[in-house]
Amino acid sequence: MPYAAITYRVKPGHEEEIAEIFAGFRRVDRPEFDGESGERAGRLLGTAVFLKDDVLVRVIHYEGDFSAVGRHMAAQQGVHLLEEKLAPYLAEARDTRSERDFAAYFREATMRSIAQLTVDTHPAATRAS
Repeated sequence: MPYAAITYRVKPGHEEEIAEIFAGFRRVDRPEFDGESGERAGRLLGTAVFLKDDVLVRVIHYEGDFSAVGRHMAAQQGVHLLEEKLAPYLAEARDTRSERDFAAYFREATMRSIAQLTVDTHPAATRAS
């Protein structure tokens, strides 16, 4: 079950305001998400948000097709409300009002994954089997 990380560059000095915005985040309507043809494409398992100075990172734990995660998030009203509230604190303005624009930003802001280690891939787990 992979993880993905999305970055936001924010204006430093607004950590409390940004934390308050995320504290009031309305969760997605359902954790399962569909692919482009309507078939089930995966499930959101959890998210976490981290903030340090001018970098905000949202970590997404999911299973399935990651491109479908972006489309699913883009269709969520809570995500658009969060984006609207976050806009004054972003270092660079961006337009994420439409589902298409949000999905494009989501794709472009995804960090490169260089390692994902889980208990399932731990050498001790494979020896115990």
